[in-house]
Amino acid sequence: MYRLRIKNGLFLQVYISFGVVLTLFALIIGSMYLNLYEENIIKSYKKQLKSQVEQIGQKMSQFISENDTQGSLTYMEYLVTLENSNTTDIWLIKNPDSEEYLEKEFTNADISHIDLSEGTNAVIKKAKKGKISYKSGYDSIYERTMMCVAAPIYNAGGKIVGIALLNSYVEERDAMIQASRKYILYSIVAGILISLLLALVLAKVITKPISAMRRVALELAKGNYERRTKICKNNEIGVLAQSMDKLAEKLEKNESERNAMEQMRLDFFANVSHELRTPITVMRGYAETLADGIVTVEEKKQKYYQRMVAECQGMERLVGDLLTLSKVQNPHFEIVKEPVNLIQIFYDILRNYKKIAQEKELQLQLRKNKDWVVMQGDYDRLRQLFQNILDNAMKFSPPNSTIRIDVEEAEKIKVIIEDEGVGIAEEELPYIFEKFYKSKLCQNEKGSGLGLVIVKYIVEKHDGNIQVESKVGKGTKFTFTFEKIEEDMIEDKDL
Repeated sequence: MYRLRIKNGLFLQVYISFGVVLTLFALIIGSMYLNLYEENIIKSYKKQLKSQVEQIGQKMSQFISENDTQGSLTYMEYLVTLENSNTTDIWLIKNPDSEEYLEKEFTNADISHIDLSEGTNAVIKKAKKGKISYKSGYDSIYERTMMCVAAPIYNAGGKIVGIALLNSYVEERDAMIQASRKYILYSIVAGILISLLLALVLAKVITKPISAMRRVALELAKGNYERRTKICKNNEIGVLAQSMDKLAEKLEKNESERNAMEQMRLDFFANVSHELRTPITVMRGYAETLADGIVTVEEKKQKYYQRMVAECQGMERLVGDLLTLSKVQNPHFEIVKEPVNLIQIFYDILRNYKKIAQEKELQLQLRKNKDWVVMQGDYDRLRQLFQNILDNAMKFSPPNSTIRIDVEEAEKIKVIIEDEGVGIAEEELPYIFEKFYKSKLCQNEKGSGLGLVIVKYIVEKHDGNIQVESKVGKGTKFTFTFEKIEEDMIEDKDL
């Protein structure tokens, strides 16, 4: 579970950055909205007053044109309506600059003896010229802030004979603006709080995988290559996390291979030292005996020499097998595969073993269902594989017995090598592919115990399978299975 920690510098930096940006954004947007709202309220208010005073001017011009007098019920009702407004004060005044005056019956105020404010004088001056304008400010007559709007009043001849002056109390407008400002400020504060919460969530979402990768990186630095980020996201962080997981997998694999190679190296030296100790001791004994002159009979000396040569040959075979085993065990060792005709391999092997088989009075039979059976493999390694099996078969087969080799190609390639020898005890079968395992039979006294181990690794390098069946006194059967090669991949059938 992810826990917020103030000590997490990255989280704090991201949170502060997002918080500041989002807070500034909320403040800017809120301030802009507040200013626009106030401007729109004032503009709408001015537009409303302008429209109202314009309608009054037009209505008064209509009454004047129709020569409506004070006795007219329509005019009197309209005048009462104007005077009943609680938010505005309507002045109908004459135009002193005009030759034709507004009749007294159509006026309700006399400003000749009133000290008007500069704003009021300004709008009246523009109204005399036929323009509608407005001004706002403190009015000494009303002793409060007022908005003044003036419109011209025309007679039937189109002369500006009067002015409709509308004085509006702005307290109501300001109260509405103030109330709106309060709610907008509340909204800004709420927006800032939401922004900070959103910044917290964003900082957590961004820094959580980064913190996980940091922990994994520290574990990898300590050599714990099993740790993974377990982050699955389709973004740059997800790609980075997956790359780190792949790196951890490669490091783990390399570490495993390094440990395996180190163990192989230790096993190699241990096995060499163990297996060479006996023949070296024997050779030293013979050599010291000959050097001390204890043996004087020439015939006996020759036997000692022959025994020493045999021990040297045994050590040579052992070192060769150890080097071969070390090579095929290496995970980086790759055999060069090419189309190989197994029938040709067995022809070469049988040609070399023909004389040995005659000396041991053994029959070698090769049976096949095709003249060419091709697979992807290394010629030399496959030959070494089958030679090791045939060596054992000939070693443990009695005279006048037969060793059969069957090569078949169907869905897969199957090679069977079966002898009529002494066989392998059932309890020994699980151990025959272990290093340096040798049966207690006298025929195996000079064996290295590595032949079948090498066989197993060569089969694995060719993605094959090996099975062993054996009965004591009746013989042993080795069955090898390999994938066959597609015919369209074979360039030369006379392999």
